[in-house]
Amino acid sequence: MTKTFTYDDVIRYLYAETTLNENDQIVEALALDDDLMNFYLDSLEIKEQMNKIVRTPSDRSVQKIIHYSRQQTAKQSRALSC
Repeated sequence: MTKTFTYDDVIRYLYAETTLNENDQIVEALALDDDLMNFYLDSLEIKEQMNKIVRTPSDRSVQKIIHYSRQQTAKQSRALSC
């Protein structure tokens, strides 16, 4: 019996969330189904582009986090000394 694979299965394969047995079956399905192969190639390209995205927080955000952390540390110190 031949299993039909969905786009979700291809995404799981792309992110290495499939078993070795599924991998073999998906590779075979990709070779036989042009639509599935095109989806895989498009998804692979999108994944590679997403991996290149670098997000950097603003200095203001970093300062807020540091300030919050210092406040929490001071509160914990006071609570321990009581």
